[in-house]
Formats: sequence, structure tokens, C-alpha cells
Amino acid sequence: MLATRFPPDLMTAALALHDNRLPEAERALKDYLKRDPFDARAIRMLAELAGRIGRLKDSEALLRRAVEIAPAFTAARANLALVLYRQNRAIEALEELDRLIAAEPDHPGHANLKAATLGRLGAFEEAIALYERVLADAPAQPKLWMSYGHMLKTVGRQADGVAAYRKALELSSTLGEAWWSLANLKTVRFDDSDIAAMQAAQADPAIGDEDRFHLDFALGKAFEDRREPDRAFAHYAAGNALRRTQLVYDADETERFVDDCRTLATPDFFAERAGWGSDARDPIFILGMPRAGSTLIEQILASHSAIEGTTELPDLPALARKIPNYPHGLAELTSERARELGEEYLRRTAVQRRTDRPRFVDKLPNNWAHVVLIRLILPGATIIDARREPRACCFSNFKQHFARGQAFSYALDDMGRYYRDYVRLMAHLDRIQPGRVHRVVHEALVADTELEVRRLLDACGVGFEPACLTFHETERAVRTASSEQVRQPIFTGGDRAWRPFAKHLDPLVAALGEVVERYPDVPANL
Repeated sequence: MLATRFPPDLMTAALALHDNRLPEAERALKDYLKRDPFDARAIRMLAELAGRIGRLKDSEALLRRAVEIAPAFTAARANLALVLYRQNRAIEALEELDRLIAAEPDHPGHANLKAATLGRLGAFEEAIALYERVLADAPAQPKLWMSYGHMLKTVGRQADGVAAYRKALELSSTLGEAWWSLANLKTVRFDDSDIAAMQAAQADPAIGDEDRFHLDFALGKAFEDRREPDRAFAHYAAGNALRRTQLVYDADETERFVDDCRTLATPDFFAERAGWGSDARDPIFILGMPRAGSTLIEQILASHSAIEGTTELPDLPALARKIPNYPHGLAELTSERARELGEEYLRRTAVQRRTDRPRFVDKLPNNWAHVVLIRLILPGATIIDARREPRACCFSNFKQHFARGQAFSYALDDMGRYYRDYVRLMAHLDRIQPGRVHRVVHEALVADTELEVRRLLDACGVGFEPACLTFHETERAVRTASSEQVRQPIFTGGDRAWRPFAKHLDPLVAALGEVVERYPDVPANL
């Protein structure tokens, strides 16, 4: 059994961690652990600190040490399951969660994380059934109702999802994420009483930063729907600014990464490696900026009898992290290692497959940064670049709070530079390997859908099927922010949404530079 009373110096560290005084907490915990290296409570606190600053591998190692010392320390095991979940290692997370639920069968937090983990593996109906069992026994759990709403939304049960979010807010009106979840459906319009409730929640001095910025994003959407762009932008700007304080993002680092990729990837580089990698043609990568229409493209492709839609898969970035000194380390790979990496990608993604269709979609937008890796380890894969007018695309990102990732999207200048760097790398690949990437310009897809769908299917090497034009009738789970939009026919007004906000977007336009003026073409000197 673990002692429940903290020594004074460990209590000091715990208070510093609680108050987010992380350097002070880290020093105190390390000093304490020098004196008592077997205190699982201190090890768990240090793991929590590592997790907060994004050092998930360090956090995992510390938590494994804590549960090794104290196997019955369920709080540490719960933290370990969460860290595994955040690293997209869902099967390992489930193993820990099953141990936890066996030890604490009535703990709603364990069931909540297990249901979310099942959802990540595509077991949506099993996840929904688990939520319903837990909520039947413990109905006064607002965050559980919210998570249940997320799952219902994913499978297309929008009305039930809205009801679940509303139930969460009935139990806790200051739960900012539930308000944002309603806004994020894109189909809900807030009335006067909703806006008053959100404003009252924001006025509560007891709410935390997470509730506050979620409320700002939701209020931004509420006022945008009411055609009050200045009030809407004030909330979007406040939510983004607060969220930005919690993230580490360096636009210079992204620029250097793209420069390094462009220097590495030459015609000779690929000529010397012809025939490398796995020859599988299964994957179809849809990549580019978030909010550029990738979910729509995936829904069109998933309506084809030969193509399975999955989601934004984490596996390619995980493989990139295995390569020392990436991207420079790509030059050190052997032919055998390139083939192994391609085959490992196929093995890892197999857990997401639910049909026997020969092709599948990986729609993680950020994979644009790994196009050189894709071409090296999976040269038979199809690459689709989803591109949208830069101001429309970037502003759509600015008013979107992402559940995770996309740290570039919380400042207008960061976002403009990120879009520009994405275009720079894709333009370079077009030059050195012409025709290897098929580009779908969102505005063209909206203007002449059938023509662009036929071109898209041709690029994927499959024949035309009429179902791809009635994609909104295709029943499948959609886990991204566009889940409700792709269940409707193509909407033609989205690319005008940024215009009422134009006077606020100068930092974005300055960072984008001539990329705006030349769109959809690319500046010759980029």
C-alpha cells in the first residue's frame, strides 16, 4: 500500500506542480528522488510534468517505473494508459485499462478512456455501448456525457450527439468543451439564452484556461453566425492567444525542416534509390493543410467499392521519428531498411482496416511534411494534395480549436508561414518528380464536381462509380471536424467566410506573401 501522507518536501513539489510552476516542481521532485528513488508518488508527479511539456516517452518510462515499484498504484497505471493513448498506441492502452477496470470496476474515468480508445480503433458501436452502460449507473457525469456525444457525432447520430452535449451542459454549464462541441458540429445555431449562458460561464473567475478558450471559440462561432464579425473575431483572437500560451511552436524550425527536405530530395537522390521500398499500392495519402477539404475527398473516395476510408492515421509520423537525424537520416537508409519501413507502415495501419477493399485512405493532413519519406518507402502509394485558397483555408483553421496537434494554427503569422512552407515543399516535389502528386483544388472541386471526381479516381487507378458523386449518402464513421459537412451535398459558400474578417487578417496575408496573389498557381521563386 502507498502511504497517503506526503512528506513536507514532496508536498512542496506537488503544490508547485498544481500551480503549473513547472521548473520549480521539476527541481523539487528531482531533489526528492535523489533521496528516495523508490517513491512511486514522486515518480508519478515527475511523469505528469513530463507529459505536460510533451515529453510523452519520458512520461511513459517514469510511469512504467512507478507501477513496477507499486503494481497496485492505480492512479499511475491510469496515467500510463492515458500516455499510451496520446501516443496513438491504442492496443497497449487497452491492456492497461483492462487491468484498471478489473481493479476498480466502478471508476467512470477508466471506462471513459476505454471507450475513447475503442473509438480510436474504429470499434464505435462497442464504445457507444460502454458509454451507455456507465452512464446508466453514473448519470451525473458531465464529461462522460460529452465524450458520449463525441462518439455519437462520429457515427452520424447528430441529434443524439446534440442531446448528449446538452445533457453535459445541464450538469455543468461552464464546461467549455461541450459548448465548443456544439459549435463544432457546424450545424447548430446558438440562441440568445445559449450566448448568455456562455458569457456567464466566462465571467466565472473559477473556470480554468481550457474552459475559457473553448468558450471563446464557441462564442466566436455564435457571433459569426449572427454576422457580427468584429465581436466574433475578438473571441477567436482571445481563444487562440490563450491556447497559444500552452503550446510550443517554432515557425523557423518548420522553415528549416522544409529547406532540409528540399536540399536532400533531388532527382539524383530518387534515381539512385529507384525500386526501393514496399511495392504495395494499398495506401492513398490525402495531405495538405487542415480545413482544405481532405475529409470531403476521403468521403468521395470511401464511396468507391475498392477504397476504404479510415481516418487521420498517426503511423507515418511515428515511423519518421524512428529515423535518426530526420530528415537528413533518409540519406542513410539502406534499400532493405526502406522496404522494412514500408511494410511496417502497412502492418501498423492494418488495425484500422474494417473491410476487404484493396485500397485505403490515410488522411492525416500533416503528412505533407513526409512526402519524401512516402516516395522512398511506399513508391506505389497514391498522394493526393488537398489545396484550398490560402486566406479561406487559414482563417478556417484560426477559428477551429483542434483536439490535439496543429500548434501552428493559433497565430495568424505562424499559420501563413506554415501554409507557405507546405506549398514550398510540394512545389519542390512537383519539380523533381512531376506527376507523382495529384492536386485537388477545392474551388475547382466545388465548381465542377463530376470532372474533378473523375480525375481523382483516375489518379487512384480505379474506375468511375456514380456513388462517388452521392458521397453524402455513404454511411461511415467520420472522426474529424468536417464530419457533419460531408454528410451533406457540396456546400458552395465556405470560401467566402473569411471576407467579413479581412481587415483583421493583415498578419496572415503578410506571411503568405505572393502565395495569395498567384493561387492556385505557385510563385516561380518559391
